[in-house]
Amino acid sequence: MNSGSGRESSSPGPSSPGLPSLDRRSFVAGAGAAALLGAAGAGASTAHAHAAQGPAPAARVTGVVEGNLPDFHPLLTEELRFPLAWGTSPVRDFRAWRRAARSKVEEHLFVERDHTPYEQEFGGRVEADGYTREPVTLSLTRYERVRGSLLTPHGTGPFPAVLLLHDHGAKFDIGKEKLVRPWDDDTRLASAQAWADRCFGGRFVGDELARRGYVVLALDALGWGDRGPVTYEQQQALASNLFNLGSSLAGLMAREDVRAAGFLAGLDRVDRRRVAAVGFSMGAFRAWQTAALSDDIAAAASACWMTGLKEVMVPGNNILRGQSSYCMLHPGLARHLDFPDVASIAAPKPSLFFHGAQDTLFPAEGVRVAHEKLHAVWRSRHAGEHLHTKVWPELGHVFSVPQQDEVFAWLDAVL
Repeated sequence: MNSGSGRESSSPGPSSPGLPSLDRRSFVAGAGAAALLGAAGAGASTAHAHAAQGPAPAARVTGVVEGNLPDFHPLLTEELRFPLAWGTSPVRDFRAWRRAARSKVEEHLFVERDHTPYEQEFGGRVEADGYTREPVTLSLTRYERVRGSLLTPHGTGPFPAVLLLHDHGAKFDIGKEKLVRPWDDDTRLASAQAWADRCFGGRFVGDELARRGYVVLALDALGWGDRGPVTYEQQQALASNLFNLGSSLAGLMAREDVRAAGFLAGLDRVDRRRVAAVGFSMGAFRAWQTAALSDDIAAAASACWMTGLKEVMVPGNNILRGQSSYCMLHPGLARHLDFPDVASIAAPKPSLFFHGAQDTLFPAEGVRVAHEKLHAVWRSRHAGEHLHTKVWPELGHVFSVPQQDEVFAWLDAVL
């Protein structure tokens, strides 16, 4: 999915006969992505060989249609009724429903809650125009240490804060640097600037937020930047190996994002009542998911990731390729809740959803269905004014400067 929503870059990353060396970042403790990138390819070829032996046992021979969907996928789609959605669920008390729905999501993460002490270590501060930059290393889980970029505005706190969540984009050499300008690595700076030019109108969103008075935290997800990089093909192997180890790539990401929100809210420099999650593409998915799963997030702004599941699971859509889909795949959850149903757990928190009408990753009908569901939930909480959805007719899969400025103004208003 381009930037984590449904489409990788037009030409996938090169395949690699061997695994990349990932030990160059010595501060990352634990196995990291490399140890999980084993022999997934061999298993796939063996499975194909077995599949070719003998006819299917059913009377009607089935197969696979465009986009790797089974030809009986319409029957599976009919079975998706999302019985735990607000308004469909038999639970009529919203707080009780929210507890039940959140519990159901967490049940499908396949990663336990982790209360490991953060044991944060801050690096040397570097002054910038109106704010201070500093690296921070912390434990989001008991498995490894993670390095992040922390920006603090000049002045007297406590300040409002933003957990800034990076996209996918099939670009793994940078993660946090997609949103926060790297200040100590010229190679990454060149890569990050090119990405900012492509997706963000040339602007580093985190630095702009810091100049406007927000503490900003950005971290790498597993496989990106200091925690990778994986290649295009290896990301599916990484997800597969995590499943084989009884865990989940998307579940780990969800748990880590919630933990990151808790860390940010707990900093002395931050007003813990005014912490937002903001992201683009896969980062948008992560933003609304974190708002749903964390009480430390007071508001969320999501650019270019919201749809109904049924409307996006159609031949021709990029989500059907696998690969980056595993970053947002919680197995079995669709038997209970749709994407907007999960996002609705955050109601009535102030929430913003942007979509570009020219974005081919999300069919217009899927966006319409999702927005209608979201508005129905917020209205049921007498908080319709807390939900802002907007379709930008002229834009595709980007988070443009005008969109950013509107989000910044919205954050100022709600925080």
